Amino acid sequence: MNKVFGRWIGHSLSARLLWLTVIVTLLVEVMILLPSLGHERSAWLMNRVTEAHLAALTVSTAPHGVVDLSTRNELLRLSGTEAIRLVQGGRSILVLPPRGTVRAEGSINLAHETLFGSVLRALDVQFGLAPRDVLVTAPSPLQPNVIVQIVVHNPVLARHLWHYADHTAALSLAIALLTGLVVYVALNRVLVLPMRRLTESITRFREDPEHAAPLAIRPADEFRDDEIAVAARELASMQTELRAALWRNARLAALGTAVAKISHDLRNILSTALLVADRLSGSADPAIRSGATTLVDAVERATDLVTHTLSFAREGPPPLVRAACPLAELVADVAAQTRLLHERLTIETNIPAEIMPSLDRTQMQRALLNLMRNAAEAGAGRLVISSGIDAGQVIIDIVDDGPGLPERAQANLFRPFTGSARSGGTGLGLAIARDLVRAHGGELTLVATSSRGTHFRISIPLDPG
Repeated sequence: MNKVFGRWIGHSLSARLLWLTVIVTLLVEVMILLPSLGHERSAWLMNRVTEAHLAALTVSTAPHGVVDLSTRNELLRLSGTEAIRLVQGGRSILVLPPRGTVRAEGSINLAHETLFGSVLRALDVQFGLAPRDVLVTAPSPLQPNVIVQIVVHNPVLARHLWHYADHTAALSLAIALLTGLVVYVALNRVLVLPMRRLTESITRFREDPEHAAPLAIRPADEFRDDEIAVAARELASMQTELRAALWRNARLAALGTAVAKISHDLRNILSTALLVADRLSGSADPAIRSGATTLVDAVERATDLVTHTLSFAREGPPPLVRAACPLAELVADVAAQTRLLHERLTIETNIPAEIMPSLDRTQMQRALLNLMRNAAEAGAGRLVISSGIDAGQVIIDIVDDGPGLPERAQANLFRPFTGSARSGGTGLGLAIARDLVRAHGGELTLVATSSRGTHFRISIPLDPG
């Protein structure tokens, strides 16, 4: 009960809309009432002028143009005046003199009065600021060439205006309440109820984002383009994407737990491989020694990758061990590793030897290797790596001649499990590469992609300090 009552006294959006509509309607009615008062005053006075002229015509039909005292008083009472004078052809005739001593303390000429002036005088009359008796002059509606002058008792006019104001105010209040109710029902249906659906869905999703169902879009809302319908569709889409992301994160967390459990055995396997590689490096055959050196380097990188991957899964981006690194040498090493895996790929590098940014060589090597391998696996036959310095940033451009990224991959770029450009891919390569670049305080962006190739750009600070 308190909840419902609270909505009506202003604690809900619908109640506030209701009272706002009522208040605005009342303000409009007040703005209309003031001119209406002025018009009603003028109409009342003109009615007195007309009735006074009729009373004067009645007197003119009497013998010798004179009536007895009781008839005079009755004619003055019926006309609502204290005295009547006619002015015609320059002659002024006191048709009906006052019943007693009447002293007009003010005068009004209705022919020259404006609506604004009439409103002000009506308010003066209502609040007792006008003289008690006033002389009113106006052309007769019956005979425009006849000027009628009457003395009006303002308290009588004040009672009439207050009665008119009370009646109009009551009608205005009824109209305001009815208008407010109609607007309330309409806004409650088209605005408040949809907003309530949105807020309830948001609340449910906040309480249990993994299991709460996304907002159900009604068929009528699918084709509407107003703000609430758009917000509902966007909220449903966001909830669907967030829930999918939470499920992916849960799966990744489970995967990280599984990887952590097997990391010990994996390190033992790599240790055995490293031991065998060390023994092979002592072989008398130069070819075997060369291959063993490459194998040792690969096993060491694999061991380091397992360690850093576990740290990344548990704590976020890996800590960086920065040092001045010759970028040309780093890119050449990554290009050599890529060629071993993709023999048909032609890699061209254009890296000035003087560029030596402060970075973690191992992590940047992983980022570049992911980008180059992605290009090769996407079908590129030629890869061009170039670099330069711009506004304190080291710019590394990776341009291939592959078929370009499909629209689905572009829409989900850098998102694991959704941003892969090839069938069966996971999209982890780009996601990991961007995380590693961001760990250096830089950014990995897609510059362009088309059927003629794809252009990625890495920008990192030359000196992070």
